[in-house]
Amino acid sequence: MKYNQPFIIAEIGCNHKGDIDIAKEMIEVAKNYCNADAIKLQKRNNKELLSEEEYNTPHPVPENSYGTTYGEHREFLEFTAEQHKELKEYAESIGIEYSTSVWDLTSAKEITALNPRMIKIPSACNLKFDILEYLCENYDGEIHLSFGMTTKEEETRIVDLFVKKNREKDLILYSCTSGYPVPFDEVALLEITRLKEKFGNLVKAIGFSGHHNGIAIDIAAYTLGAEYIERHYTLNRTWKGTDHAASLEPDGFRKLVRDLHATQQALTYKQKDILDIEEPQRKKLKRGI
Repeated sequence: MKYNQPFIIAEIGCNHKGDIDIAKEMIEVAKNYCNADAIKLQKRNNKELLSEEEYNTPHPVPENSYGTTYGEHREFLEFTAEQHKELKEYAESIGIEYSTSVWDLTSAKEITALNPRMIKIPSACNLKFDILEYLCENYDGEIHLSFGMTTKEEETRIVDLFVKKNREKDLILYSCTSGYPVPFDEVALLEITRLKEKFGNLVKAIGFSGHHNGIAIDIAAYTLGAEYIERHYTLNRTWKGTDHAASLEPDGFRKLVRDLHATQQALTYKQKDILDIEEPQRKKLKRGI
């Protein structure tokens, strides 16, 4: 098996706290300190995505809320399409990929208009076939899609749509357990193997979207065949918000990138029976020749 270089995505999500300057700082740190390949934001049209009741209900964890209702909280954290354009241009200007998860059809249209190289469908929205069909028909780039909270029958329906639209070779599927954070015994890493066996010959690649603690699990995910590794990322895990606790701070993300690249270098066979580095040791230590 040939191991391609891992593609590592720092998911900012809404960890920017609704502040575009913090978002830019996170992009800069992800590129220049963490050495990530891409950052990922989120785009929501909250009045389209949420029912009136959901919009007007108080946030379930008030100390994490940026508004008196869940809708106000989400609006506070939301960037406009113009702000996303500004962030995309900033990311590209410093040499890191921009991407965004789209949660509704309006957001899919707005981000498609920016023409990024990749767009993500989050686990929560992978059964919104209006979004999937729109992207298949109107967007030429890579479509990344997470399989958290998804049955095997639903997985097949989703992939069948991409096959029908002749877009399966632009599709990257992510193994994912939707929890924040996820305990190790529920990460279910062998789902990567199952997805590779079931869909590996159809789609472009398999990835892993992790919400666990630490970075050891990601190394195993890559070794099992996940070419794309996506982790939540924050500047401070104690900041106000629900995703920070399941995110990596810059030092952790930098180590993750370092260890994934080291693992890729190590995943080879010996090029010959006795490597050059072994020759002096063989002469010095080998017995029974």
